[in-house]
Parts: sequence; C-alpha cells; structure tokens
Amino acid sequence: MRLTQRLALQSAIVATTLVAIILAAVEWRVRHRVEIAAAANALGEEAANGALLAAIRHDVAWASLFALLVALLLARSFAHSLTVPMEELRDVARDLAGGDLTARPSRSLGSGEVGELGEGLRQLAEQMETRLWEMQSEEALLVALTESLNEGIVAVDARKRVVRINETGRQILGLRQALPFPASDLPQQSDLTDALQLVMTGAPPIFREIRLDDRTVALTVRALRGGGAVLAMYDLTQVRRLETVRSDFVANVSHELRTPLTIIGGFVETLQDDDVPPDLRRKFLGMAEANVQRMQRIVDDLLDLSRIESGGWRPAPVELELTEVAAEVFAPMQLRAGDKGVTLTTEFDPAAVLVMCDPTAAGQILSNLAENALRHTTAGRVTIYSQREGDGIWMGVRDTGSGIPAEHLPRIFERFYRADPGRSREAGGTGLGLAIVRHLAEAHHGKVKAESTVGAGTTIAVWLPTPTS
Repeated sequence: MRLTQRLALQSAIVATTLVAIILAAVEWRVRHRVEIAAAANALGEEAANGALLAAIRHDVAWASLFALLVALLLARSFAHSLTVPMEELRDVARDLAGGDLTARPSRSLGSGEVGELGEGLRQLAEQMETRLWEMQSEEALLVALTESLNEGIVAVDARKRVVRINETGRQILGLRQALPFPASDLPQQSDLTDALQLVMTGAPPIFREIRLDDRTVALTVRALRGGGAVLAMYDLTQVRRLETVRSDFVANVSHELRTPLTIIGGFVETLQDDDVPPDLRRKFLGMAEANVQRMQRIVDDLLDLSRIESGGWRPAPVELELTEVAAEVFAPMQLRAGDKGVTLTTEFDPAAVLVMCDPTAAGQILSNLAENALRHTTAGRVTIYSQREGDGIWMGVRDTGSGIPAEHLPRIFERFYRADPGRSREAGGTGLGLAIVRHLAEAHHGKVKAESTVGAGTTIAVWLPTPTS
C-alpha cells in the first residue's frame, strides 16, 4: 500500500472512530437523560430542560475527551509503525555514510514506499560495496604493477602534489615522505624540474638523460589527462658503467696484445737478416718466446674468465687444508722471493684452517694473489692468512709492498685494470688475475675485499661460506 494511501486510511480511521465514539456517547446519554426527564416532569418544564441541556453538555465533553484519548493512542500506534522503519533507514544511511558498507536495512519493512526505499538503500549499499571492492582490487593491481617495474614511477597531480611513487622511484630520488607530498620535495635538479614544469604547462612528452647525484637516469615525462604529469625514470648507472668497462676492456686487450705482437714483429723482421750474430739471434728469439708466452697467458686467462662467467665451469667444493694449499702455492715462488729478499709466511686462524672450496679454484685464487703480492713487494714479507668471520672464512694474502692508492681500490678487480700500468706490464702481469679471483669467489657464493695503504702494503682476501651440517 502506498504511503499516501496508508496515511489517508489511518486518518479516516481516526476521524471515523472519533465521530462514532462521540455519537454513541451522545445518543446513549440523551436517551438516559430523556428517561430521567420524563420521570421528573413534576419539577417544571424550564428547569427540566436546563438540567437536561447541562447534562448533555457534560456528557459530550466527557465523550469528546475519551474520543481524543483514543485518537491519540491510535495516532501514536500509527506513527510508530511509520517512524520505526524510517529510523532504521536513517541509521543504515548514517552507517553507510560513515564507511560501514556492511550495513543493510532489514527485510521486514513491509511494502509501499518505505519498503521500496529500504530495498533501494540495500541495493545501493551492495553496489557501493562491490564498487569499492573493485576499486581496491584495481588499486592493488596498479600498486603491484608499478612496484614490479624496474623504472621509478612518480605521479604528480594538477595541484603539484606527488600522489603516487613506487619503491624504485623512492630509491632513485632518495625520498621517504608519506603520500601525498608537494612536488617541491623532489630533487631540485634543473633538468628534472624544468621537464616537469614544461609538461604540466602543455608541452609534449619529454625524453632526456639526466644526472641525479651519482646516478645516470633516463627520464620520461608525460602529461596526465585532467592535469598533472607522470615521471618514469630508469637507472642507467649500471648500464653506463658496463659500457665504460666494455670500452676499456676492448682498448686494454687491444693494447695488451698489440705490445707483444709489435715486439715479436720487430724481432722477426730483424732475424730475417742473415748477418745477425748467433748470440744476438738467440737473445731475440728468447725475447720473442717470452712475449708469445705472455700472449698465451692472456688468452688462457681470458678463456678461464669466459668459462667461469658463462657457467661452463662449476666449482666442486671439498674440504681443504689451507696449510697444504699455501705450501703448493709458495713452492714455485721461493727462488724469486729469495732473490728479492722477501719472506714467504703463513698466518692461519686455528678456527679457519679448513675451508670448503674447489681445489683448483683455491690454488688459483691464492696463487694469483701471492704472485701479485710478490710482484709489487721489493722487501719485507708476503703472507697467506685465514680468519673466521660469521658463517664463513676469509683467506687471502697480505704484503708489505708499495700499496695501492685509495682511488684505484674499487676498480682493481676489473679486467685489465692497473693502478700502475707500466710497472705491472714490466713485472709480467696479465691484468686479469684479480678479475679471475673475484669470479671464482662469486662462483662459490663468496665475496672479495681489498685494503691498502700506500707505502705500507696491501691485503686482498676472499670470503667463502662454510656449509652448515
């Protein structure tokens, strides 16, 4: 039943009830008074009529009061039947407005406008809950997508507030502020701020390479529909460093091979002359052979690096005694060390005498480190040592040689990198020994370190993990 029909019906019931009560009361009281008046005719007609009229008025007043009381009770009952569902709808609407999308009106509201309103509110709540779930799912998907990117993503709205930034973006820009925060908190690097300002004022997308502190970053800035802009940043630091290393490698290997080839070519050209004395011919042949052997060592070391890097060689770790490995490494060096006045010693931590390492790799690591140390030490000592640290063991070589300047230490494990190129080549090094050491350590899930003081000596070591039982 419609609300208007319901109100009209209830009003009609109240009015009819009032009239019926009053009429019934009046009729009953009039009859009663007429009977009394007929019995009291002896009092006189005027007095009797007056008394009758007063009695009727008194009865009508009481009947009206009683009818009003009944009407009030009926009205209260009817009003309660309307206000209770309306209050329920009000409470549900408040809960929904407060964020509680689980609130629902009961299904006992009946039919008519109130029931339809309750049903509409229930459907609205269900739609809001569904839409909110969809929005949350979309938000979670968007966050997962942006966080999985290697690029840094930063979204700036039309009011120049950063409203979204992924973890890569925070790392590149060095930001930890909670969202949202003003775009002025972004690094004030002119290329970055200018690109953002241009795009937000209507410029087409901008692509450029910028420097942010010690990073090289590929920056893309695009406008957002409705105002604002999105910045995409890709960290090119590692790529540019690898390009530099590759360029240096090509230049270095070319130089390393060109030098002995030039020497060999000169000797061959000289030896073509039949007038070269036999002793000089033997000397030239010996020098040519030495340069051939040098090129052979370079090629062998390059092949070793290639096998390790490509996964063609895999370590087979076994338990080794470092005392035995050190003795094998020092054996072929004793004569040269004695000629230079250098003492070869060992210092092993009692808790770090046994190490898990591939036998060939262990020998090559310590041999390369010891050869380097002896090559750059003119007096004092070269020491193979070990030390336990955490769940692994450091094994390395310590010398009292010339030392390495601090600015060269971060790059000494690169291929063909030399802190003193001329001296290293004269001493016979290939420039690949430390690179091989680093790759062998990484193949064992280890790491390398280098410490040096110019004029005091150098310590280079490899950390190898100790397997747990």
